[in-house]
Amino acid sequence: MKSILLSVLAVAMLLAIPAVAHHSFTMFDATKVITITGTVTDFQWTNPHAYIEIDVPDESGAVKHWAIEMGSPSILQQSGWKFSNLKKGDKTTLVINPLKDGRPGGFLNTATLPDGRVLGNGPGRGPQK
Repeated sequence: MKSILLSVLAVAMLLAIPAVAHHSFTMFDATKVITITGTVTDFQWTNPHAYIEIDVPDESGAVKHWAIEMGSPSILQQSGWKFSNLKKGDKTTLVINPLKDGRPGGFLNTATLPDGRVLGNGPGRGPQK
């Protein structure tokens, strides 16, 4: 009986490793917060994570394309998000944790929608209005 229990426990631990690896956020710099404002080029309401694609002009006026990762749609809905909140062409401001490697991307903290509402990236991540 003890060997069966140990075998079941070992299998459960092995199955859990990919799940933990999938949810690593080490690519984002959690010590930095930046604000970007630009034009939405795509809003992907997909599992396991939603994404905002946004074109942001820099100080010189050159446009950089940013990819911003969000939580899953089920988590986002708990903060008031809907698949229709952002559309191509919408102007929005995002507060993010940027990528550590300096590429234009990050993990969403809050988004100011075109109608002025501020939504977080799930419960406990920013305003919930």
